[in-house]
Amino acid sequence: MRQTKDSNIPWIGIIPYDWALIKGKYLFAQKSEKGNSIDLQLLSPTQKYGVIPQSLYEDLTGMNAVKLKESVDLESLKTIHKGGFCISLRSFQGGFEYSEYEGVVSPAYQVFYPTRKVVSRYYKYLFKDSSFIEKMNSYTMSLRDGKNIAFEDFGNTIIPVPPLGDQKLIADFLDNKCNEIDALINDLQKQIDTIEQYRRSVITEAITHGLNSVVETKESGIIWMGRIPSHWQIIKTKYLFEIVKRIAGEEGYDVLSVTQHGLKVKDLNDYGGQIAESYAGYQFVYPEDFVMNHMDLLTGWVDYSDKFGVTSPDYRVFRLIDKKANSLDYFKYVFQCCYLDKIYYSLGNGVAGVGRWRLQAHTFKNFRLPVPPLEEQVAIAKYLDDKCSSITQYIDANKQKIAILQDYKKSIIYEYVTGKKEVPA
Repeated sequence: MRQTKDSNIPWIGIIPYDWALIKGKYLFAQKSEKGNSIDLQLLSPTQKYGVIPQSLYEDLTGMNAVKLKESVDLESLKTIHKGGFCISLRSFQGGFEYSEYEGVVSPAYQVFYPTRKVVSRYYKYLFKDSSFIEKMNSYTMSLRDGKNIAFEDFGNTIIPVPPLGDQKLIADFLDNKCNEIDALINDLQKQIDTIEQYRRSVITEAITHGLNSVVETKESGIIWMGRIPSHWQIIKTKYLFEIVKRIAGEEGYDVLSVTQHGLKVKDLNDYGGQIAESYAGYQFVYPEDFVMNHMDLLTGWVDYSDKFGVTSPDYRVFRLIDKKANSLDYFKYVFQCCYLDKIYYSLGNGVAGVGRWRLQAHTFKNFRLPVPPLEEQVAIAKYLDDKCSSITQYIDANKQKIAILQDYKKSIIYEYVTGKKEVPA
């Protein structure tokens, strides 16, 4: 059994006796070069894939990366070389990304490199260790709404430095182990994607064609609807719903967040997300009000509330004008379908890839909706509730398996990058 010692650093704990402890600034240095004579391609720092070409990011995610103005000269952007690291600004899930590519990134990012001989892949894993991330986040909590991660904070943080041979052994071991785990996760995610695609098709079919397959139809004149039952109407959103904004003016109310599982009360003691300076400027949400994250049409969501509280003033709160003539649940599926099928996304504008692809109010108000008679709305909503319930259970079960694998991956990264476990011979 190898000898160990106490690092006297809470997030590191016990380490092997022959490991050193050094401040980050004595191992890495920040650089601000421009352009790249090796390969002048635009790279995107991502938490999941590291620093990768923007085109690859779009292929892997199906999402548009941040688009620069055509007039921007890539030679004016910040250099990043293979083996370098990039701090991707504020992040509660990390933010220290490793590049296996040559290229350039936005000047807003902080780029740094080893100044001593190290195995960069070892530090790629160290910087993804949850304990290291928590340490970095501790520097961002001086303000309630957080601040950008700074290289200076990292530079003054003591980090472990194993012997070079150990660094390589750990990096090689974690490459193999993490690839195995990622393969299992990818397989589960493919199953989720397949069943979610089926769920989307079920919802779209029901809200555009109804439940009677032999009913007479008419051309809607709208691409995503196609032909709809002849007795259905097509009505602009503004004639069915009204946008409301009622500022609370004081704190003390439950803060509601829009999630894929409905509106949830936010835990203000959980620093896993951004905390507002004050909630007095938040807006009221009443039961049966819809809340839409219209600022992020890719990962955002919409649902109606079953509780009273407040939500971000940036969200769109709206309500049915005539609740007796229309079904909340039916329109919930219509609005959610517009997210799932990226219908709203196709009408948005802003900066895609960074959560700022927005649906403007006038576009939302004039968006046309399929409107069956009330009894059909109710029947469609009940059908979809029943149909989607079993689908959701299957998806949630697979997501739980993924969460377990992700936790396992985090645990082995921590155990090996901090020397709690020795790489098997």
